[in-house]
Amino acid sequence: MRHYHTIGEAAGTTGVSAKMIRHYEKIRLIMPAERTGAGYRLYDPADIHKLRFIRRARNLGFSIDEIKELLGLWQDEKRASKDVRHVADSHLVALRNKAAEIHSMIDALEHLLEGCTNDDRPDCPILKGLASDATSTRSKNVGHKFGYERIC
Repeated sequence: MRHYHTIGEAAGTTGVSAKMIRHYEKIRLIMPAERTGAGYRLYDPADIHKLRFIRRARNLGFSIDEIKELLGLWQDEKRASKDVRHVADSHLVALRNKAAEIHSMIDALEHLLEGCTNDDRPDCPILKGLASDATSTRSKNVGHKFGYERIC
């Protein structure tokens, strides 16, 4: 006999909130759960396993569309590992690009902080820098997005 979990139990055992489980059902990331006569959702062990898969993928930053693709590949016993690799490689490139953008933001903010006198005067170089249309010649890879260029 299968053991079924209520949505609260499924949430507790998978680390996915009940709200997100309902959302995943709504967008068909998982199939809608069976229901009791009283309308309570019931999740079987396969549902729990799939929710854990989704949580792990979300923790790695995969998008919902990427997770749909990965779930399809996971459930396809005739899948080619190169197809899974392609999804993971593409996501890794996106993560590296995001990391580079964050590093540029850090560089820009550090540059603004360097100009701060940190005193009681109302004059604030940080606010001036944020409000400025001018481009500093200080940091190159930060680029136009943050209004600074880097020379070094």
